[in-house]
Amino acid sequence: MAACGPLPVTPDLPTLRAKLQGLLGFLRDALSISNAHTVDFYTESVWEELVDLPPETVLTVLRRSAAETEARPSESRPLVEAEKGSGMANLPKIFCETSQKLVNVEAFALAAKYYSVQNMGICTPFEQLLVALQGNEKQRSGETVRPVEFMNMKKSHEVQAMSELISSIAAYYGVKQVIDLGSGKGYLSSFLSLKYGLKVYGIDSSNTNTHGAEKRNRKLKKHWKLCHAQPRLDVSRLALKVSKEKKVQNEIKYKADIEKVHNSSLPKQEEMSTSIFLPDLSGSVISAVRKQMEKHKQMENLHALPQQEENLCFENTSSLIDLLPLNAIESAALLQMPNREVSETNQERRKITSKSSESNIYSPLTSFITADSELHDIIKDLEDCLMVGLHTCGDLAPNTLRIFTSKSEIKGVCSVGCCYHLLSEEFETQTTECTQEKWGFPMCHYLKEEKWCCGRNARMSACLVCHSPSLAAKSLPTESLFYRAVLQDIIKDCYGITKCDQHVGKIYSKCSSFLDYVRKSLVKLQLDESKLPEKLIMNYYEMYKPRMNELEAFNMLKVVLAPCIETLILLDRLCYLKEQEDIAWSALVKLFDPVKSPRCYAVIALKKQQ
Repeated sequence: MAACGPLPVTPDLPTLRAKLQGLLGFLRDALSISNAHTVDFYTESVWEELVDLPPETVLTVLRRSAAETEARPSESRPLVEAEKGSGMANLPKIFCETSQKLVNVEAFALAAKYYSVQNMGICTPFEQLLVALQGNEKQRSGETVRPVEFMNMKKSHEVQAMSELISSIAAYYGVKQVIDLGSGKGYLSSFLSLKYGLKVYGIDSSNTNTHGAEKRNRKLKKHWKLCHAQPRLDVSRLALKVSKEKKVQNEIKYKADIEKVHNSSLPKQEEMSTSIFLPDLSGSVISAVRKQMEKHKQMENLHALPQQEENLCFENTSSLIDLLPLNAIESAALLQMPNREVSETNQERRKITSKSSESNIYSPLTSFITADSELHDIIKDLEDCLMVGLHTCGDLAPNTLRIFTSKSEIKGVCSVGCCYHLLSEEFETQTTECTQEKWGFPMCHYLKEEKWCCGRNARMSACLVCHSPSLAAKSLPTESLFYRAVLQDIIKDCYGITKCDQHVGKIYSKCSSFLDYVRKSLVKLQLDESKLPEKLIMNYYEMYKPRMNELEAFNMLKVVLAPCIETLILLDRLCYLKEQEDIAWSALVKLFDPVKSPRCYAVIALKKQQ
């Protein structure tokens, strides 16, 4: 168990519940914006129903707010002033009390910013946690490893940050086993195994992902060995230990040999250096070594053994040993030892090899994980371990936390969720009878008592969180959404269909015009497109084109509100962990750069040390 400092202080459960109450007060009125579906924007007169402001006003205010945030991301004076008062109660009314329409977009934008994770004061700094876990010693492998060599920039950033945290928690508890739920392509699992020597079980529900991860891991191992060549074979170090014991006797001879080598020609240097250190090797072996050295002399990443005071060898000796086959190194080192020492060396080598093969392992497994999954049925050698998940979809993230709280073997959890739209909600209106007992949302007692429901559209909007406001505003696919909303009005008026459950899909990018879009969409929806003349279709386009700014402004409102939905989901998970008795510490940590990886928050919890 690593020596470490006290873990950072985190908000307690009463503090988190108070913040949760304030957030719910804002969302009770604002949630209708998040839950409005843009497909029904014109058919349901969404703008008139929910916003009592001109779209130009909304666009101007939100664009200015985004630009100010981008220019001064650390500027939070209005938020601080609100905190000094009674939270956001000091702000003017955001929604009309009678109509519930949005009437103050400035206050709306400020409240949405206030109730985002980064501004609510509920996050623990990543570096602060690392320092506490690692104490005075960095838990690093001693190499500068660039995972970007094996994966794209985004995944590289995520894997590097998360693996360092996981390895630090593993050292904190003195455990070597890690369970990676929703392991996917196995990048995190492979990195934890290769760099940190952890024994990782990567569990994914897709058999295709599991087989792909196995093949990918084999390739990564080969690439890893080439890019990060390590001093090979502990037996060579044992040989150096023997040479240390004989240093006094051999010192004079070595100095004499070195002097001879320096006075000889280059070919003789090679021959002398080889014969000095490998006197019992045959000429054929030495010749093969020379050829290997010539073949690899361009590879700059073959590292020599660290120089030591007692090592009187030439500088290229370790490179030579690196290139030799196992039996050649053994014969060179072991022939200089007495029989008893040879036996002890072989035993030691077997122990080292066995230990390495047991710990530095990644095993991909296929299994569908639920909150009630029995890990002992999946992992036969389950022991004290950590459970992790990098961008686990939907219910897998909350189920990861539930498994953690129910299994004594799991000492810590680090979960980064995603795909909030795939969460199951206990209090969402069910069209069919459902016997599900454990839901993805809500998890904590307070939200269960409130019977709180976000709704799928709101959860979908939480996936739109972009931590670069100006970029989010520019990247909204307004025209494609506009096409779909106008198409829905055509379907309603011309075909009498008020609700269309079928999806048009990604047709927009394949169409040259609105007319082309409507024709192809109607064919996909199996509606007779021949009954609609071109003029009729274009009349709808001309009628709604001046109102496209309404749709653009409304989507910007949804983007501004998205972080609040994500905050609600994350707070729910953190409160759930705070409610558990045997958990010693839990927190939200911004693990990644949010611009590189928008789903950047990790829910982390640690059990009491035995």
